[in-house]
Amino acid sequence: MSPPAEPQYQAVISAAGFSLGVCCDEEQIHRIAFLPPRPAVAARNALAAEAAGQLAAYLADADFVPALPLHPAGTPFQRRVWQQIAAIPTHQTRTYGEIAKALHNAPRAVGQACGANPFPVIVPCHRVVATAGGLGGFAGQRAGFLLDVKRWLLAHEGC
Repeated sequence: MSPPAEPQYQAVISAAGFSLGVCCDEEQIHRIAFLPPRPAVAARNALAAEAAGQLAAYLADADFVPALPLHPAGTPFQRRVWQQIAAIPTHQTRTYGEIAKALHNAPRAVGQACGANPFPVIVPCHRVVATAGGLGGFAGQRAGFLLDVKRWLLAHEGC
């Protein structure tokens, strides 16, 4: 059995040590993915160009807040978690426990919802950290490349 094919990205934005792949149609962003470093790919449609511009603006200036049309995704619980995460101001973090308490749920469930977030940077799950001051996981991973990306994003925002 062959490995699953990589999604078709309508744009790829290069950053310091990673890239962002944008999956979208003409009207909504369907997914943003953290990718290992690779060359940028020019936008294939107008929304991809807008997304690439806004993501590049955030990567250059942490105070820039991207605002893009997102395709509805996730379970009702995941959407509630993502709404809480989207409300975390730039330059600040919250713990999995704080978000869980606000939602009357368990930190592990919050972590799983964070890992399923299809819109990183827009829904800034990198701002959710472990209670003891550790990073916790990121994008469903607990080690490796993606935690390096989380470290970079938090440092970029001065957290």
